[in-house]
Amino acid sequence: MSEVTPEAKDMAAFIALALQSISEGIDASVAAWEKRDYWVKADKFRMEWMWTGQTAEKMKSAVLNDDWGAIAMLMPQIASKLGNVVVSDNHRLGKPWAGAYTLLALHRKL
Repeated sequence: MSEVTPEAKDMAAFIALALQSISEGIDASVAAWEKRDYWVKADKFRMEWMWTGQTAEKMKSAVLNDDWGAIAMLMPQIASKLGNVVVSDNHRLGKPWAGAYTLLALHRKL
């Protein structure tokens, strides 16, 4: 097996951190609906995105333990959930994953 590149580690760590961020933002996202008593809509949104927290934890653990087999098993699950997301060809995102592995390792120590 070939060696895992630093960029691949950054990308995997970025996915873990992004999923964690999504999970942490769920309650804030549904707050406006709950204020208007749209409980069903809020609960549906929560259920639709609940997987992000669980998957983020699995992904973080796999990345930090250098378990690329587990990462390979998680990626199709993540892709199936986010497969409909389309990023414009004209985006200016750059490489937001750069340095994510270091950031994830720092979070581990906190």
